[in-house]
Amino acid sequence: MEKMLTGIRSTGSPHLGNILSVIIPSVSIANKSTKHSSFIFIADLHSMIHIENIKTIKNNTYEIAAAWLAFGLNIDNCLFYRQSDVSLVTELAWYFNCFYPYKRLVLAHAFKKEMKEIDHGKISVGLFTYPILMAADILLYNAEIIPVGKDQLQHIEIARRIANYFNKKIGKKLFVIPNAFLQKKNMFVLGTDGKKMSKSKKNCIDIFSSDEILKKQIMGIRTDNKSVEEKKNPETDYIMLLYSLIAPLDKIEIMKEKYRKGGYGYYEAKIALYEYIIHKFSYERKKFFSLMKKKSFLDHILALGAKKAKNIAQERLNCIRKHLKFNSIN
Repeated sequence: MEKMLTGIRSTGSPHLGNILSVIIPSVSIANKSTKHSSFIFIADLHSMIHIENIKTIKNNTYEIAAAWLAFGLNIDNCLFYRQSDVSLVTELAWYFNCFYPYKRLVLAHAFKKEMKEIDHGKISVGLFTYPILMAADILLYNAEIIPVGKDQLQHIEIARRIANYFNKKIGKKLFVIPNAFLQKKNMFVLGTDGKKMSKSKKNCIDIFSSDEILKKQIMGIRTDNKSVEEKKNPETDYIMLLYSLIAPLDKIEIMKEKYRKGGYGYYEAKIALYEYIIHKFSYERKKFFSLMKKKSFLDHILALGAKKAKNIAQERLNCIRKHLKFNSIN
């Protein structure tokens, strides 16, 4: 069984895009894997590039942990931990920082995009070196498959370059070359405005919000100005595209036919999407709200995972230190 590793930043409860593209496929892989072959972490260190309030990050961490468990993650089968609890990863990131070319990192798509959208005075070094810490997350455990969204593909390529560089420099296969794992169906989940679903764009559908907020989010999905009576194109409508990601084929075809015939309004389509989300994720929502009342239990689960991950990380880092001519750590 190949080693799988993935993580989600603790920027709040996972939205529908996170769930479809990362959580559901990762849980499926992890629950079928052998022990210690799946690593799932909450990337609270990564979250600091956008959130300065540590209390907010901590609460968000609970929401992420509760979401993973609500979707059935078997913690006996994988290492489930908080990134900051295994701080050895930051040491490896520093080594990578010292060897990876500055010019290559400047070309990172995500960084260039942030440069256009954020006041340059507010861009931190952490934002710039984000891909390096991500590479350390992956390479510290010699992970082989990384479930990611399409926007993270370049970061996986950076991790691959770093692994290849070190292997060549040392003359030994010290790092496994990781590969991205994409769910083709869900590799790009649209937000309510038709752009990629993202908390920073405030275009999310949050299935773990209250019924009232969830309904408001869905009612905010952008549509054209066609009247109820007019025929509509189900292939380009955002409501229909989201519905197609979660509903069974027969229900999808029924809704598409209503679009083509006319006499079916966008309000009705939004209500159908809302009701199906409530139905489809009813168990997960109930489990999530229950777990959020048991934060000491979540802390316990994450601490157990961190202890196991730390043992593996320390052994790996000692091996890396040996090749860099540093002393081992106890």
